Amino acid sequence: MSKLKKDKNQNLENKISEQEETKSELPEQEEQTIDQSETRIAELEAQVKEWQDKFLRKAAEFENYKRRTENDQFNLINYAAESFITKLLPIVDDFERSMEHIEDIDNSNAVKEGIKLVYEKLLKLLNEQGVKKMQTKGQPFNVDYHDALMQRKDNSVPPHTVLEEVESGYLYRDKVIRHAKV
Repeated sequence: MSKLKKDKNQNLENKISEQEETKSELPEQEEQTIDQSETRIAELEAQVKEWQDKFLRKAAEFENYKRRTENDQFNLINYAAESFITKLLPIVDDFERSMEHIEDIDNSNAVKEGIKLVYEKLLKLLNEQGVKKMQTKGQPFNVDYHDALMQRKDNSVPPHTVLEEVESGYLYRDKVIRHAKV
């Protein structure tokens, strides 16, 4: 039994020494793990700062883009008619010249011709911009294009035919911008 006791004691001592060796290795492993964790934490913090910086820059960039777009839309709305008005000014100049010389001219036919030329120039400009005058006389009445002011019976034309136009109607491309008063 004593040998048995000795073997048990020996086994117990071996186990204790193994545990002590493992305990001395543990702090080294723990230190390595802690060092690796700290390094990883530092890397992740650097990445976080980098991403925050990128985010702030993109947010500022977007705000600038938004401001620029709003400004462009504001200018577009406020100055949309600028090119049309610029094209209209020579016609206004023609009217002014006609009005300056209207008293000097004895021939009324020259005045009529001048006004007719300016009128045709104005209609040409409107036509170039997509504005067209409606043809209404002799056409069937259509509520989408005409405003009825009065109705008159005429047996020479079918019922609901436009006989007279009080005020011209205009289309801008395919949209009615002013109904014809008939």
